[in-house]
Amino acid sequence: MKYNDPLALGRADPYIYKHTDGYYYFTATYPAYDRICLRRSKTINGITDAEEKEIWHKHETGIMASHIWAPEIHYIDGKWYIYFAAGEDKNIWEIRPYVLECSDADPMNGAWKELGMMQALTPPDENTINGYDRYSFTDFSLDMTTFEHRGRRYCIWAEKVGRRFGISNLYIAEMSAPNKLKTVQVLLTTPDYDWERIDFWVNEGPAVLKHGGKIFVTYSASATGQMYCMGMLSADENADLLDPRSWSKKRYPVLKTDPSKKVFGPGHNSFTVGENGETLCILHYRDYSDEHISGDPLNNPDRHAHVLEVQFENGEPVFKL
Repeated sequence: MKYNDPLALGRADPYIYKHTDGYYYFTATYPAYDRICLRRSKTINGITDAEEKEIWHKHETGIMASHIWAPEIHYIDGKWYIYFAAGEDKNIWEIRPYVLECSDADPMNGAWKELGMMQALTPPDENTINGYDRYSFTDFSLDMTTFEHRGRRYCIWAEKVGRRFGISNLYIAEMSAPNKLKTVQVLLTTPDYDWERIDFWVNEGPAVLKHGGKIFVTYSASATGQMYCMGMLSADENADLLDPRSWSKKRYPVLKTDPSKKVFGPGHNSFTVGENGETLCILHYRDYSDEHISGDPLNNPDRHAHVLEVQFENGEPVFKL
């Protein structure tokens, strides 16, 4: 099937969820970094021209007042949740993951309420295991995603060690509620390789895909210009997902800049199912190189959302532009 290219102009960090009502729900980072919007459509291509509705706006002061980034919409136990990152008004780099909840059937027109910041494991809690978490969400944290596996719900997020110019790692933990962890954080991956360390040492933007008895996690690496690229981890579906030894990491990126195809800085993807059952990777990239960007690439709005059909070879996903 041929998909609109781009799918959505100026929408970075795209996320699509297909619900049981037959709709695809789309959200992404809004270029002004000041709101969260939703679109929905019965088809993937319909997202391009679908009405975009603002369902939440940043605070004027205090927390959740700047850098509203990378929202994801999930349906958990009969309610809608949006996970997103936000900074403070006077400390814009004090970025943390926050949660919105909607109990109505229709997330486009229902009422959304703030649940505050994602909560780490803190005693006392009857669900507490493995003690007390002194580290989760205590530093620059963002790009939270969640998935269920065999009756347990997990989340993966990026968190920096050493503030703004530190190292961004990916961590995994089990959840006791949609807005709270049940376990301490476990290091999933840190920027080990040269392609993960260009300008900044970064692992971020995790996305989960289950296929063929394995669980795959794609992620993005390096700074947000044309060096941005996608790496991948995998674990056996029978493994202990909270054991770092269960995960293996690809030595080289699975998707990177390809000037011949006018693809620059591909990354921060999500996965969904197409209308014919195909696996789709929803990602962003620019169609021009960094030399045409004035200033910080992070502040450039031309990262567009695109659709890439995922192929499988030897049981693993392959991303061919």
